Amino acid sequence: MRVIGLTGGIGSGKSYVADRLAERGAAIVDTDAIAHEITAPGGAAIPKLVDTFGAGILRADGAMDRDTMRALAFSDATAKARLEQITHPLIREIGLSRGAAAQASGAHPYLVYVVPLLIESLAGHQSWRTLVDRILVVDCPVETQIARVMARNGLPRAQVEAIIARQASREARLAAADDVIDNSGTLAELAPQIDRLDQAYRSI
Repeated sequence: MRVIGLTGGIGSGKSYVADRLAERGAAIVDTDAIAHEITAPGGAAIPKLVDTFGAGILRADGAMDRDTMRALAFSDATAKARLEQITHPLIREIGLSRGAAAQASGAHPYLVYVVPLLIESLAGHQSWRTLVDRILVVDCPVETQIARVMARNGLPRAQVEAIIARQASREARLAAADDVIDNSGTLAELAPQIDRLDQAYRSI
């Protein structure tokens, strides 16, 4: 089964593209969704997060307070590294298990790993690049990313810019891409691009 790594910067529309590929029959393993699962109330990462950062990083319901952790990680590189040491191995383990199950089922024409930090991980010894046959990047201008995230999340521009600055650059993503979907326009303009790649991945 062909394995695709889908990525893109925050606000690029990668989740939308993944949902449309799922509608066309692809198996989807979304690492961002897994990250939410393991930091939800009772999630697998919660005990280590509390041991490392204290109970102050939890919301009243027992989930990780993402706003608090985001602020801490962006202000403290050591905290960011510790967070990643706790969450990334769990995300990878769960993701690979789900990917293997999808492949074994034989129910899908191809498998898509949705990995927001796929490009950033390329140099690592556990690079997602070694697990995928092709990298698909959902692309749009940085100004478009900023406008979308501000509207969607209600974040101030400076905070969105800081998040984008910590991610791989648009140029780096495009340089690593085997395939690109241009999401700088309307949703209607996405469908033909998604259809073309769906057919290509089925025929490879």
